[in-house]
Amino acid sequence: MAVPKRKLSRSNTRHRRAQWKATTPQLVPLTVDGSVHLVPQHLVKAYERGLLRPA
Repeated sequence: MAVPKRKLSRSNTRHRRAQWKATTPQLVPLTVDGSVHLVPQHLVKAYERGLLRPA
């Protein structure tokens, strides 16, 4: 794990943190037991295998 040699100023820390943005997951339609559900794209295989159940 990287360890900083010097303390980072509060201003620099906050400027760095301000650049991070969460993105909403891309939802795709998936038919489960005859009904269509919108599920995140990266979970489609789990739903198809029956590991997850749509709400």
